[in-house]
Amino acid sequence: MNDTLLDAVRRYIEINADSTGLAQTPIPGLTTIRSVKPSGLVHAIPQPLVCLVLQGTKQVAMGDKTFTFNAGDSLLITADVPTLSQITQASVEAPYLSLVLDLDTAVLAELTLQMQPMPAAEGGPVHAEPTDSEVADAALRLMRLLDRPAALPLLHSQLVRELHYWLLAGRHGAAIRRLVGPGSSAQRIARAVAILRDQFATSLPTERLAAAAGMSVSSFHQHFRAITSLSPLQFQKQLRLIEARRMMMAEGVSASSAAFSVGYESVPQFTREYGRMFGMPPAKDAESVRKRVMGED
Repeated sequence: MNDTLLDAVRRYIEINADSTGLAQTPIPGLTTIRSVKPSGLVHAIPQPLVCLVLQGTKQVAMGDKTFTFNAGDSLLITADVPTLSQITQASVEAPYLSLVLDLDTAVLAELTLQMQPMPAAEGGPVHAEPTDSEVADAALRLMRLLDRPAALPLLHSQLVRELHYWLLAGRHGAAIRRLVGPGSSAQRIARAVAILRDQFATSLPTERLAAAAGMSVSSFHQHFRAITSLSPLQFQKQLRLIEARRMMMAEGVSASSAAFSVGYESVPQFTREYGRMFGMPPAKDAESVRKRVMGED
């Protein structure tokens, strides 16, 4: 890994990071992350992305598998799947630093059609590989472009496209092709996932989701679970709980208000399911996070 990429990300974060250590860049889908101490467990259902770990260590669990990423590694997630992540090595002197890019499936599909055929990889949607030098170089030039505001709107799209190309051409290429293969089950399930993400607070009949994926209900259930490790109902429930937690932590809303906002009709049911997912009731969880942020623990 080229240390100048680490320097560029560190410099950008020092100026632009918010209180949580995130620094969204003006380039859509490109985010830098810093943490000066190990984190708690974070539940999420991320969209397909690649994360370049530049300093520190992070663990990501999906189902019964746990992946560890150190400096110089790339985490690839090729499907919307529930993950449990934790920064395990970080300090004030050597913060955890990473660069995250949301994968653009339209760009990937276009590039795949123009590149030499390559068989799609077997295995799950989470992958760990050393970062290819070409990927690191393209990422560095993207970060340097942030220092040129006049050039940014003219050049960032082609650099993002180049970065996608090197991901396809490198160690992660075969795994990424599972995401964009013509008529692939992953691509078809992604249509249903997009509806779930957009309308998770409403009741969504399985028949509607299956139709969006172009599958029978039984086939849809089978492929959905194979790709996400959850049933559609479980996936929707996790989306609701993760959003409710975000509302409570970021916006300070009450547990009952968050529950109703994300589609629950019963606060006791929300409290039970929240406790099962996050390990403690909503109010206690919110207080624990507040103390951690304030440095009181």
